[in-house]
Amino acid sequence: MVSQGLDYASWAQGLTSDQIAEIYQRFSGGGSLSTAFHESFGHTLDEEQLNGSHQVVIVASSLDPVTERIVNYLNGLEVPINVIFFQVFRDGDARYLSRSWLIDPVETESKASSVHAGSRVPWNQEYYVSFGHDPNRRLWEEARRYGFISGGGGKWYSQTLFMLSEGDRIWVNVPNSGYVGVGRVAGQPIKASEFRVDIDGKELPFLEVAEADYGRAESDDENLAEYFVPVRWIDTRSLSEAISEVGLFGNQNTVCRPRTSKWTHTVGRLQHFFDLTADE
Repeated sequence: MVSQGLDYASWAQGLTSDQIAEIYQRFSGGGSLSTAFHESFGHTLDEEQLNGSHQVVIVASSLDPVTERIVNYLNGLEVPINVIFFQVFRDGDARYLSRSWLIDPVETESKASSVHAGSRVPWNQEYYVSFGHDPNRRLWEEARRYGFISGGGGKWYSQTLFMLSEGDRIWVNVPNSGYVGVGRVAGQPIKASEFRVDIDGKELPFLEVAEADYGRAESDDENLAEYFVPVRWIDTRSLSEAISEVGLFGNQNTVCRPRTSKWTHTVGRLQHFFDLTADE
């Protein structure tokens, strides 16, 4: 299974956005990948970021020692591979499905995003953040005004927020717009229902004043809830002023630690557009 998974990954890595769209059309009866992506995830598909990273995930009910050793070895070599275990338990007429990971999925997500196309370089200790601005789900202007980044609607969108620690510097990109802010993480990730903001000297639950939805109906679901990370902004700009150039780094993970020369180039370019004096 490990060999087969690596074979699939080596094939998938070379697929272009056009080839991926053609594969989708073939198996969906001629449907549009961009339309289906937006309907499923509520975000516009960014073709430049499509297939920017991938993971190998083996699904099993159990694992033999040899396979576990191989997976851990590959993971140690920065290959984004993991195993997820599913087991079914019965209690009378009720049945329960249990899920667990061999390796922390946030760790594998980090490795996947760092294997983005391009030459590998030492990580510069600065994080990339993708903020999924959507008029209904979340608004960049609110994140800018109240000091936060967020992600939710599924673990894939929220789990990488837990890579961040207080004091980390982040660069925020809004897909299809460009880079809109740089700041320092000011706290740990919390659910939208727990995030509070200062309004005229009074601390209020953010969802009481928010214009967008931020997954209110999912706020009690640990997997689907929107998670917030408080941020002290160093410099921001509106969507209409976003910085977008050919050659800038992009990734669909909410948070990642890029280890590519393209990220080094991106941060260098952004430092010409954003005022970092407040961070000195």
